[in-house]
Amino acid sequence: MELCESMKLSGLQPNAHACNSLLSCLLRNGLLDDALRTFEFMKTNEIITGHTYSLILKAIADTQGCEAALDMLAELERESEQKKGFDVIVYNTAISICGRLNNWVETERLWRRLREDGHIGTRVTYSLLVSIFVRCNQNELALDAYHDMIQNGLEPKDDTMHAIIGACTKEEKWDMALSIFQKMLNDGLKPNLVACNALINSLGKAGEVKLAFKIYDIMQHLGHTPDAFTWKSLLGALYRANQHGDALHLFERIREQSSALNEHLYNTALMSCQKLGSWDRALQLLWQMEASGLSVSTASYNLVIAACETARKPKVALQVYDHMIDQKCVPDTFTHLSLLRSCIWGSLWPEVEEILDRVSPNVSLYNAAIHGMCLRGKIETAKKLYMRMQKSGLKPDGKTRAFMLQNLKKDKLKVKRLSYHGR
Repeated sequence: MELCESMKLSGLQPNAHACNSLLSCLLRNGLLDDALRTFEFMKTNEIITGHTYSLILKAIADTQGCEAALDMLAELERESEQKKGFDVIVYNTAISICGRLNNWVETERLWRRLREDGHIGTRVTYSLLVSIFVRCNQNELALDAYHDMIQNGLEPKDDTMHAIIGACTKEEKWDMALSIFQKMLNDGLKPNLVACNALINSLGKAGEVKLAFKIYDIMQHLGHTPDAFTWKSLLGALYRANQHGDALHLFERIREQSSALNEHLYNTALMSCQKLGSWDRALQLLWQMEASGLSVSTASYNLVIAACETARKPKVALQVYDHMIDQKCVPDTFTHLSLLRSCIWGSLWPEVEEILDRVSPNVSLYNAAIHGMCLRGKIETAKKLYMRMQKSGLKPDGKTRAFMLQNLKKDKLKVKRLSYHGR
């Protein structure tokens, strides 16, 4: 510092390299005020470089906060002469500071300004852009940055490719995610577990079940251990593809090989039981779930009751319902609807009445009960329930009204016929 001052007094001007070295030394020693004076001297004498801006912006961000650094950047941008010294490293520094704040709006602006100034981003630039945009859930911008990077002939690192696979899957662009995944393998890179899981999940949602299981096989060859999310994605893929038997076989494999079982995996298996009407398997899963110590939710009991409904096993459904109450699990509208439909198709009319009496008046339950009663020929009971529904102030749906009108017309025709024959 003294040497620099003596040079100034002697009418000599230190060059940019010397001043940057001094600036760096001052900042390392925490002498921010002296560093700022040196920075102003460099600006005045027009010996400032991109490295200078980068050093001072980092220092302001570290000592006064990222917002203060961005304010300084905005002020420098307004000074057209100063902006001439902005190079890609300055922009990288500014983008990095934006990343600390998760400020994707300012990040996008800086990226746009960088291109307007005729600069081409480096691999660091695009790595920062992709990371910030993905973190801020701006996946389309992340994909744009990736495409820009490739067009500029830059090779992305594995962390960038991992982030882009995640962005692709969130935007339902599984084909692009698969292409990047394959490129990583071809380049000798090892996709991580998160990327594998994201791709498996995306493929499953797109109905590409075989591809999802192919990625699962590759994942195992890479040495990754499947976790709960892997199993959730694979089970979900089979369920969505209506391969319910395969889903149950996979669940059994998971149960034997993994300790990653959770309520969601059990519920997916129970959903398959419901579709197949496998009430006995659903019961078995419920007992296993309870024995494992997992918390069994209303949704899980509902699925078991629904499996009994599909299989036309109303008495078993009632037993599950009683057990649910014993376990202090609170039933909801879906519980009562499924139970009600089961009892109607099993002609358990006293139980139907008991269910309706047990719960507070509910429009969905009344509508379902009236529909079922009409379809099962219990017209008089349906009419009584319809009157009870109206007294409760509940509005029947269109189907319920149609059933009632249809049967009222039949009653009028019967009355007319009786009147005619009585003459």
